[in-house]
Amino acid sequence: MELGLVGLGKMGGNMRERIRRAGHTVIGYDRNPDLADVHSLEELVGKLHGPRVVWVMVPAGEPTQGTIDALAELLEPGDVVVDGGNSRWTDDERHAEELAAKGIGFVDCGVSGGVWGLENGYALMYGGDAENVTKVQPVFDALKPEGDLGAVHAGKVGAGHFAKMVHNGIEYAMMQAYAEGWELLEKVDSVENVREVFRSWQEGTVIRSWLLDLAVNSLDEDEHLEQLRGYAQDSGEGRWTVEAAIDNAVPLPAITASLFARFSSRQEDSPQMKMIAALRNQFGGHAVEKK
Repeated sequence: MELGLVGLGKMGGNMRERIRRAGHTVIGYDRNPDLADVHSLEELVGKLHGPRVVWVMVPAGEPTQGTIDALAELLEPGDVVVDGGNSRWTDDERHAEELAAKGIGFVDCGVSGGVWGLENGYALMYGGDAENVTKVQPVFDALKPEGDLGAVHAGKVGAGHFAKMVHNGIEYAMMQAYAEGWELLEKVDSVENVREVFRSWQEGTVIRSWLLDLAVNSLDEDEHLEQLRGYAQDSGEGRWTVEAAIDNAVPLPAITASLFARFSSRQEDSPQMKMIAALRNQFGGHAVEKK
């Protein structure tokens, strides 16, 4: 099939390549002309045959809103817009209504996979009407990992981004647990090789995971994380997860504590936040702050 892809940064650029490897046509637009296949949204839409599918992969908030507003004026009834960024699920509901007024479908898709997705595939959580999802399905199939798992039609519009938000909240808590354990191991005199303790956990233990593998990668690059400042940003989805828990009276003590722990990194050079920062850099290519 043909796909228009808006936003060709770290995630979008690799997604374009993976979809092309599956045999589909991808026409990409980015504000950076060095990355783009076309020079405007108008040109992108003009090169696609109907019914068109345009996947938006830009930062949440105003950049996404502005892009969807522009596409609403360019697309035709029967076309579909996919928001694959990290938008808040409440924005999805509004976008779906705005586009439905023009006969344009909308699908929201939470995407996980970071800088490793090109080779390993992307975990996909999408929401929307079955009719619109069907139009995008070949792209979902191209992006997902090999095998039966890794993609889910989570429910109605907003369900994809809500599921991805909860995924990221769990990720916060898992990273925090590894970071706290690492700091405690580093603190005591009796443990002389913390890195190898972490490495030993990669096989045969209940806490083995991809995040643990990435932690070992980080320690191989900088055994005591001495080159990093103990500062870790939060993307916003951890906050949204906690807010949703409050709205629904669901207790999330571990996820909430992990969010507040990141706030502590604003105040001092936190050893735990060195590990959090290193892990975010490993799986998502997120920036780190050097000392």
